[in-house]
Amino acid sequence: MEYIYSAMILHSAGKEITEDAVSKILTAAGVKPDTARVKALTASLEGVDIAEAMKTAVAAPAAAPAAAAGAPAAADKKKEEPEEPKVSEEEAAAGLGALFG
Repeated sequence: MEYIYSAMILHSAGKEITEDAVSKILTAAGVKPDTARVKALTASLEGVDIAEAMKTAVAAPAAAPAAAAGAPAAADKKKEEPEEPKVSEEEAAAGLGALFG
């Protein structure tokens, strides 16, 4: 995550996201930068509009609760199965009496 955060810091500061800049931020944070990971990060961010990606990422979690809200409706459909006939207390007591008598 610290590699992504370093890119976000550079973006927020209006700086270009380069291998050297990412490595310097990681070093300043006390992380020994992995050259391969730094290269992979900078290569994957080439041509990406980070501001747009961040807007999309922020909007995505808002849609998740709406999908979860639909789940109880499906559960309610299962409950619509025919119920067993209700027995009054007197009928239940009479049935219990038959066990002992």
